[in-house]
Amino acid sequence: MKETFDLNEALEQIKRGAKIDGKDGVLAPLIKQLTEAALEAELESHLSKEIKNRKNGKSSKKMKSSVGEFELEVPRDRNGTFEPQLVKKH
Repeated sequence: MKETFDLNEALEQIKRGAKIDGKDGVLAPLIKQLTEAALEAELESHLSKEIKNRKNGKSSKKMKSSVGEFELEVPRDRNGTFEPQLVKKH
């Protein structure tokens, strides 16, 4: 099951003194969720232009951001022609 960012829980964590940034910071899951959603939208746009192509799972990529480090699930296409613009390959 995919975890979603819970704003109320994040606010409670901050009130309890949790770090906002860093590896275990409150914002890292939000950045991860937004980035993965944007990558999915990029792939959908790409696939709408290619007739004989479709989704082909995801690959994991370690991302470092100003709010912490997290594993990002990057979608793939069957033909290998999808080149994400938000998070470049390699």
